[in-house]
Order: sequence, then structure tokens, then C-alpha cells
Amino acid sequence: MNTPSPKASGSHELTDWRPEDERFWNAQGKRIASRNLWISIPSLLCGFAVWVIWSMVTVQMLNAGFPFKPAELFTLAAIAGLTGATLRIPSSFFIRIAGGRNTIFFTTALLMIPAVGLGFALQDKTTPLWMFQLLALLSGFGGGNFASSMSNISFFYPKKMQGLALGLNAGLGNAGVTTMQILVPLVMTFGLFGSFGGESTTLVQASGSLIGKAAAGSQTWIQNAGFVWLLLLVPLAFAGWFGMNTIKSDEVTPNPGSFIGGASKIIGMLAIGFLTAAIGLYIILPAPTGLGAPSWAKWIVMAAVIASTVLLMKLIPGDIKPNLQRQFKIFGNRHTWVMSVIYTMTFGSFIGFSAAFALAIKVIFGFTHVMGADGVMVHTAVNPNAPSALMYAWMGPFIGAFIRPVGGWIADKVGGALVTQIVSVVLVVASLGTAYYMHAAYVSATPEVFFVPFFLLFLVLFAASGIGNGSTFRTIAMVFPKEQAGPVLGWTSAVAAYGAFVIPQVFGEQIKAATPENALYGFAIFYGVCLLLNWWFYLGPKAEFKNP
Repeated sequence: MNTPSPKASGSHELTDWRPEDERFWNAQGKRIASRNLWISIPSLLCGFAVWVIWSMVTVQMLNAGFPFKPAELFTLAAIAGLTGATLRIPSSFFIRIAGGRNTIFFTTALLMIPAVGLGFALQDKTTPLWMFQLLALLSGFGGGNFASSMSNISFFYPKKMQGLALGLNAGLGNAGVTTMQILVPLVMTFGLFGSFGGESTTLVQASGSLIGKAAAGSQTWIQNAGFVWLLLLVPLAFAGWFGMNTIKSDEVTPNPGSFIGGASKIIGMLAIGFLTAAIGLYIILPAPTGLGAPSWAKWIVMAAVIASTVLLMKLIPGDIKPNLQRQFKIFGNRHTWVMSVIYTMTFGSFIGFSAAFALAIKVIFGFTHVMGADGVMVHTAVNPNAPSALMYAWMGPFIGAFIRPVGGWIADKVGGALVTQIVSVVLVVASLGTAYYMHAAYVSATPEVFFVPFFLLFLVLFAASGIGNGSTFRTIAMVFPKEQAGPVLGWTSAVAAYGAFVIPQVFGEQIKAATPENALYGFAIFYGVCLLLNWWFYLGPKAEFKNP
């Protein structure tokens, strides 16, 4: 008896997809699913890279003498962070309304817009700040892609293999942060595109890359930070169009329609996310960019952005409303809200620290900090002995991304909540230690003497957040019924992604106030709250679920 083909003749639509049927899976399903997965992974990797590219670019902008203050440059990572997190909310529904192939192809192609735009903007030091802020907003495309990518891959695999498939997609996708932090400093050291890439810029401060430091007066091709991604995005767009599939079924994509129709739906839903994110950013960011609301207002604004995005999506007619009604069932479960907070501690810390780490190194250790004649600390003199942020910053995200499966493996052995509890303690202690050395460096004429303990403690923060990523996935899988676990993962990933906004924003505020250590004290308090929540709901005597 022959196994029917899952693929309609002459089409990329799969009309008969039965991954739980072992005979079907072994005969042809595994091959098709693997092809879609291995196109999805590098596409998602590029999405993460474009999303958090500002962590590297802003450092080199300072080194190259762009006329912006550190606090202004921190806003670029914050803008990208909030926008990318917000776009995850509509992106969760793209597969159902547009199909996997259309979605992955189109959302990957959209990444070319901020990449090319950034390349051209960096060719000219007189490019205004608002242009970089607009490009940071558009780089949020990459943050939103996570939700649609994970949703798409989950449908291709049988349940017994979804953990591995989703782990590969998410873990290697997150490696886009490290890939970017290694690749971008390297390609800025030479004229990768020749005369087509534009002229070089002279460094006014020392820079560096994985291969060593570059002295002031050296040449940098900073625009390559944007242009280089075309070398990956163009072939990946073709791979997505010609190699990926859409599962046409009532459970996945009932009516994928044409590419133009699907792309139009995606654009409309993305527009909602951009609108709510832009309004929120306008309220939060300081003048002249925005209204400059008080620091405490960011929490209210973020909640309003999330709520307004969901409410506006409910007003869209067609396929989206019934999907949202199913998703809304998770909000009646108190564990959705508990895990949203706890997962923010882990993934929110990882992505937020990834966005802020390099610029924090540059601002704290790249300048001397001496008392001026008027009794006020001066932080503007370049430190000749400064460590290169571009040489070291990639190590934190590298550890955080690749240790993630280890956290899941340990959690499977001893329980997710126990691992999360230990991680919470480590995050509290490491935050307090980092704050101590950060303060010592920021009041020292020789801050480099405090760099090693600061750096090592930050690596501990990355490692702990990575392990916690894995353990919280285990807890969600154990606490929620199968029909809710997927939506909860999508929701918590969207909420936690706001860490990419909060952490750079808080660092920027505290550096402007000359008290960067207060950012870490605040994070330590938040980690303490998460420790108590995790113990009360999952480890304590009244826990409904014991060490899930």
C-alpha cells in the first residue's frame, strides 16, 4: 500500500499532512519537515541579528565620532526592543491567515529594509538621530519574526519531536545575537563591498573586533554593519519561496490564498503593532523625540501598548477574531500571569542584556571618571587603557544562547521550578555584585581595573538567564494543558521580549543620572520578586503544582 503524497501537484501547499502517522512520517514527512526547519533556522537567526544590531552599531558610532550622546544611543536599542516585542503579538497569527511559506518568505524579505537603510544612514555622520530611530523601529521586524517562526515549525513535527525541533529553531535562532556581535565588528574592518559599499570613516576613538583592537585614526567601514546581511537575506528569501511549504488544513491554515493577499494581511497586522509601539515610544522617550514621561510611566505605557494591540486586532474582520477568542482562554488561568513574570526574568534578561551590554562596557570603561573643578564628576575623557566592547560583548549572548538546552535537560532531571529557583538566587547575587563593580568603575579615573570582575559577573548573569530559559519551558509544559501550552509560550515570549526595551532604557536613564549601578539594583529587586513567586506557586507548601 502506497503512502499518499502530502503535497498537492505543482504546489507548495501540503493538503495531507499527518506527522503523527509514523509510516507517513518516515516515508516523506520527516524529509519535508527537516527542509522547512533548516530554512527557518537561519531566517530566524537573521531576524534576531537585525533586531539587536544596535548593541554593536551604537558603540562604533561613538568610536567614529557620530554627534550623539550615550543616552540618545541607548534609545535606539530601546526603540527596537519595544517594537520587536510588540510585533510578536500580531505575528503569532500570521501562519493561520497567510500560511507558513508566504509568512517566512515575506517576513525574511522585510528585514532587508532596515538592513539596507542602516547601511546608507551610517555612510554619513550628519544623518539625523530621527533617521536612526526610524530604522530602529523598522528593525523590530526581526523581533516579531520569532512568534511566527516558532508557530510554523510546531505544525510540521509530531508531538514527541516538537521539543527538539522548537529547541533547535529557538536556540539557533537566538544565536543570531552572537553571530551579529562577532560578524559586525569584523566586517567593519575592511571594504567588503569595494566601491559599491561607500567610503570608510576615520575612528576618533579606539575600536576592536574578535581579532584585536583598532587604534584611533584607523579606518572603519561602519556601513557594512547593515549591508552585510543582504549576503544572507537575499538567498534565504529565495530559499523560503522555493523550499518551504504551507500546511493547508482546518487546524493550521484553512485558506492561505495568494501571496499578495497573505502579504497584505501581514502588513495590516504589522501596522497595528507599529502604531501602538510608536505611540508608546512617543510618550516614553525624552524630548525632543517624545514627551519624556516620568521613568515610572514606562510600565503603564507598556501595559497599554500590549492591551491596545490586542484590542485593535480584535476589530479586524475575518479569520483573526476566532483565533483570538481561543487565545483569550489562557488569560483566565493565573499561572499564565505568574509564568509571564518568571519568563521575563529569564528571556527578558537575556535579550535586554544582549542589547545593552556592549554600550554599557563602552560608556563605563571607555572613559575616565574624574572630579571636575566644580565638584561634579566628568565622564567625557577617553580612557586610553579601555577594554574594547566589540571584543568582549559577544561572549555573554553566546553563553546565554548555547547553555539554554542545558537548562532544559537539567530541568527534565530535577524539576523546572527547582532549577528556576536556583537561577533566581544566582541572578540576585550576580546583579548585586555587578552593581558594586559598576559603581566602583564609574567613579574611578582608572575604571579598567574593575573590568574583569564586572565582566565575569555579567557572564554569570547571561548563563543563569540562559539556563532559566530552558527550565521555564519545562514548567510551562507541565503546568498547562496541551491546548493552552502553545498559546502561553507565545504570550510569555511576547511579554518577555519587552526586556529588550526596558533594560537599555533603564541603563540609559541611570547613566544620564550618573548612577548606572542603580539599574542592576533594580533588576536584583525584580529577580527577588520572581524568586518569591516561583517558590509560592511551584515549590512552597501551598503550591498547586509541585516542582513542575
